[in-house]
Amino acid sequence: MSVHVHMDAPGGVAGDMFLAAMLDAFPDLEHALRQDLADAGISEHARLEWKPILKSGFAARHVRFDIDKSAPPTRHWRDIREMLTRSRLEPKVRDKALAMFVHLAEAEAASHAIPIDDVHFHELADWDSLGDFVGAASLIVRSEVTSWSCGAIPLGSGFVQTEHGRLPVPVPAVTALLKGFPLAQDDAAGERVTPTGAAILKELITKPGGRAPAGRLLANGTGAGTRQLAGVPNIFRVLVLETEEKAPELVSDQVQRITFEIDDMTPEEMGVALDLIRADAAVLDAGFTLGFGKKGRPRFAVDVIAKAGGAEHAAQVCFRETSTIGLRITDVERRVLPRVETTVGLLRTKQSDRLGVVTTKVESDDLAGISSLAERRRHARNAEQCDD
Repeated sequence: MSVHVHMDAPGGVAGDMFLAAMLDAFPDLEHALRQDLADAGISEHARLEWKPILKSGFAARHVRFDIDKSAPPTRHWRDIREMLTRSRLEPKVRDKALAMFVHLAEAEAASHAIPIDDVHFHELADWDSLGDFVGAASLIVRSEVTSWSCGAIPLGSGFVQTEHGRLPVPVPAVTALLKGFPLAQDDAAGERVTPTGAAILKELITKPGGRAPAGRLLANGTGAGTRQLAGVPNIFRVLVLETEEKAPELVSDQVQRITFEIDDMTPEEMGVALDLIRADAAVLDAGFTLGFGKKGRPRFAVDVIAKAGGAEHAAQVCFRETSTIGLRITDVERRVLPRVETTVGLLRTKQSDRLGVVTTKVESDDLAGISSLAERRRHARNAEQCDD
């Protein structure tokens, strides 16, 4: 059995609404949540308050952070990253919070065409938003939910005042974060999705538009927003479902394989040639094995995997970049495990469902800037363990 959470957003999505709904569904996690807020250094300047309320006649929970007037600003992404990285948070919670902040920082950087380290969050990431992200990360990790889905997101309408002036709803960062999500228009005016809410959805939903699976309802939770909407309850709901675990469906497709041998190129020349072959759009992968050919010469046995229908173009690339005068092309059927790309801290990872066992692999390019083999292995091991 596994646990799935389906989210409905009639009122919209904000960080505090998600936090309230999850606390309503998992009230036994409140103590651990408050400890995580303390370990992150948030409780020194902002105190979590939550209470039951009625919203448009519906029972719900409302969450807010009471922020000290003397609290220092937390608005630059690089400062927030350093603060969370150096905190006492457990690695899984810390990295989940960082991942959501990365989504938001990347969206802001793209919206303003600036480097990610120069992102200044303005009103988006003061102590309450920091609390929303860390709180959401705590509940996501500690609830041990294995999969998530979400209904259509309300688009909203009108304008919102920001540090950059009056902008149409949804604001550019939210638009970037919700790319691929189904949106709905219910004619209720105002901002319906905040950047923090959109970043949480971006982290949780790998396939936007999915429906809730069949399962046994274990719990539900409802979080309330602050504003009163005309004709629409400003609430966010989660349904906690126990579902049957299914064996992963292997993806089956066709590729083409190109093989040939080389005995008159140097290793340096072969390295350059394979880099150029791999860079071609028709090629999925390329490599070689070293052996011995005729007259005892060292031989490179080259193996190139091309996309279906791409072998003819890839063959021309092989002839151009190597000294071969002949090659072999065969059609190959392959099986591919389903995979999900995630981010742990600043490292991208790929999760594969290996017949019921999820395995995680860090993108090697993201480790390239880390000095020493021992440190690269340590960072990879930590990220892979946090993503389990």
